[in-house]
Amino acid sequence: MTQTIERETSSVTPQERVDRWLRAFESALSARDVEAGAAMFATNSYWRDLVAFTWNITTVEGRDGVSDLLGARLADTDPSGFATTEPPTEGDGVTEAWIEFETATGRGKGHLRLKGDEAWTLLTSLRELKGHEEPLGERRPQGVSHELSKGRASWKEERAADEAELGYGTQPYVVVIGGGQGGIALGARLRQLGVPALVIDKHDRPGDQWRSRYKSLCLHDPVWYDHLPYLPFPRNWPVFAPKDKVGDWLEMYTKVMEVPYWSRSTVRSASFDGEAGTWSVTVDRDGSSVELRPTQLVFATGMSGKANIPHFPGMEVFKGEQQHSSQHPGPEAYAGKKVVVIGSNNSAFDICGALWENDADVTMVQRSSTHIVKSASLMEYGLGDLYSERALEAGVTTDKADMIFASLPYRIMHEFQIPAYQQMAEVDKDFYARLEAAGFDHDWGDDGSGLFMKYLRRGSGYYIDVGAAELVADGEVKLAHGQVDHLTETSVVLADGTELEADLVVYATGYGSMNGWIADVIDQETADRVGKCWGLGSDTTKDPGPWEGEQRNMWKPTQVDQLWMHGGNLHQSRHYSLYLALQLKARYEGIETPVYGQQEVHHLS
Repeated sequence: MTQTIERETSSVTPQERVDRWLRAFESALSARDVEAGAAMFATNSYWRDLVAFTWNITTVEGRDGVSDLLGARLADTDPSGFATTEPPTEGDGVTEAWIEFETATGRGKGHLRLKGDEAWTLLTSLRELKGHEEPLGERRPQGVSHELSKGRASWKEERAADEAELGYGTQPYVVVIGGGQGGIALGARLRQLGVPALVIDKHDRPGDQWRSRYKSLCLHDPVWYDHLPYLPFPRNWPVFAPKDKVGDWLEMYTKVMEVPYWSRSTVRSASFDGEAGTWSVTVDRDGSSVELRPTQLVFATGMSGKANIPHFPGMEVFKGEQQHSSQHPGPEAYAGKKVVVIGSNNSAFDICGALWENDADVTMVQRSSTHIVKSASLMEYGLGDLYSERALEAGVTTDKADMIFASLPYRIMHEFQIPAYQQMAEVDKDFYARLEAAGFDHDWGDDGSGLFMKYLRRGSGYYIDVGAAELVADGEVKLAHGQVDHLTETSVVLADGTELEADLVVYATGYGSMNGWIADVIDQETADRVGKCWGLGSDTTKDPGPWEGEQRNMWKPTQVDQLWMHGGNLHQSRHYSLYLALQLKARYEGIETPVYGQQEVHHLS
């Protein structure tokens, strides 16, 4: 009898297996049978939801977690229409399927992994709101009226009138503080969804956030990873774009996508009017004070937050120059000068490399271990299956790659990363041997999972090598170790007494939590209510527990109503801006948005 059952199970095709699971799951949900729905998940399983069921970005684990989610959200979510969108695949005992579904308020897409007949991972994501679809494809706007009338305004005149009115005669529903890639991507999403929004930035032009950085800065992520919503880079765009080219693209994108954008504008303060249910945001707009009254306030001030400028004894007596890496103008003025760079992550390496190219005498001070991965190896083994030409040829579009990455629960993501970095370690073993022989303190992350997990957990502690690590390995950039004890008039002195002469000290010492901007703009009490932004609670270096399951406070409701955080790299700005925009759109349209699984605050900063 057992042999017969095994033969029948093995003869089931991946399509039949998935269809059977989806039918049974939908049947259980239609019957509001929470216990039956939860029983369809494996004991060790994960359901990650991006807004579709929870009006949140959250992951539940195991059958108990599924039961809790369904018990709280099944009735008014009213899911239906579960179906595959392409033939499922099978390998290594796992059946994978791309799915679609509907809820009472929207349409969604997702991804399912089955082990046997039980769900191992499930991703559900809201992609559009019913009745509030984006004007895409056949729904695109006409652009012009073919009925003539006297005094008819042109598109340019209408745009100018809208721009002159917004923030003065009419108030935006959403104000986005910060006009880098995150604010611009969100602004474009909100514009397409018909949500009155305004992006505010202190720089003269969109893209100046990139133009103002050090001369050698370029993207270390490849072009396939970095598209913005709606308007991908052209096919002849370089794999790694220089900073000024990125800045020009962001400026062009802002204009073409008609993102409402105030440049030369600084938010001086913000406070919430509980009686009116709106924020009061005071803006210095090119020398004039303007008060905005948005309902929703978004901080898109960069994932890294405020520059972390250390305070070492003797800084006030040092006679040379001192700069945070974010203030470094470039290497040209420092030929023949002695430069000490404090830090050993991305910015430190980039700056050291550029200074070496311009004949400065450069010393890097490594205070803690750093993970380094060669750019070519990261492209081949870390990103190649998702973001590359070969991925596109295999049918893995940018959106599909984003969803594959999103479908891996953070709890087990490191298990998928470790083999890739083991392969990189083997391929580049001679490089790592030379680097360590030079005295560089290298690591692969707390559990060997490498760069991406370091980024997701702490946002620091790594360098994608585009040449500068070779300079350290070859001794062209000198290396010192230890903590800074103090500065003298002419040198940096380390804790072990090592004295490093310096004409310039660059503090490549990273950034604090994003909620530091909230303290500056609103107040410390509000910043503390929001709590630390970024990190997973993995209890690894610089990512204290308890386990959060998602990025702290990012792209989802915070503990402060109507206050949101948006940031990350270009990939995250593209992907997660959709879910934040849909949450804001739902609130703008008066759709009920009961939030399930709102994160608690465990760390203030």
